Amino acid sequence: MDPKVTEGGLNVTLTIRLLMHGKEVGSIIGKKGETVKKMREESGARINISEGNCPERIVTITGPTDAIFKAFAMIAFKFEEDIDNSMSNSTATSKPPVTLRLVVPASQCGSLIGKGGSKIKEIRESTGAQVQVAGDMLPNSTERAVTISGMPDAIIQCVKQICVVMLESPPKGATIPYRPKPASAPVIFAGGQAYTIQGQYAIPHPDLTKLHQLAMQHTPFTPLGQTTPGFPGLDANPPASTHELTIPNDLIGCIIGRQGSKINEIRQMSGAQIKIANAAEGSTERQITITGSPANISLAQYLINARLTSEVSGMGTL
Repeated sequence: MDPKVTEGGLNVTLTIRLLMHGKEVGSIIGKKGETVKKMREESGARINISEGNCPERIVTITGPTDAIFKAFAMIAFKFEEDIDNSMSNSTATSKPPVTLRLVVPASQCGSLIGKGGSKIKEIRESTGAQVQVAGDMLPNSTERAVTISGMPDAIIQCVKQICVVMLESPPKGATIPYRPKPASAPVIFAGGQAYTIQGQYAIPHPDLTKLHQLAMQHTPFTPLGQTTPGFPGLDANPPASTHELTIPNDLIGCIIGRQGSKINEIRQMSGAQIKIANAAEGSTERQITITGSPANISLAQYLINARLTSEVSGMGTL
């Protein structure tokens, strides 16, 4: 059957994924889960919300096309209600549009944009909604964000048209779904113990404590921990000292991260300056120089070691 014919019928099941911030998710769930329960019952769609203490969550809506449109309508009107409520306390005169972010396999984005942008232009003009397809894929996935904004009615019309495109051109190849990363809980070290901060409580973290103790001994990996003790008195700046590590070339990637994201995170969290030397010709190792106060250095070392340990033991979550 032609998907266009069955678009309003019950024999096409679709799954649409939405990316939402924590506050938006809270609004959809409602007090004691009442809002989402009502949405599920009234739309007939399955609505699942990804677990986790992430700043972003994935809301998956599955069902026959008409159930999906009902669920979308309820979400769009709920967001509009939130905007109205927030405006009643503010002095702003222009009302911001409702915005939803869909997560779409990159292999379907070409059909959604159309030749020379013709399809997306047609969707914008016929629905009155703003539609933007992100140029880059979401981290560690083969999906892109498609942002739709406008009045709820325009958004619903827009989602209908996007669903038709997705039915007509199914994803090609395997899709790696986007999974939002959990917000990394701050870690505090006290008395040789590591604690993660959850809400107002510090929770002891045995795995991190072990790593922390290893980091404090400076020799978690014997070949790596070639420590150069600082020479007191030679430093023009007594509080700042320098520490050098040698890391095998094949492990340097997990410390640098994509486009330097991990090393920047380690710099920010530790407050130390970290320089990674270029690979010397014929050498299988890279030199890392850490500069800062002893506390900054030990935290930077700990974070580097934690990255290495998680890489080597396959616990890529740390």
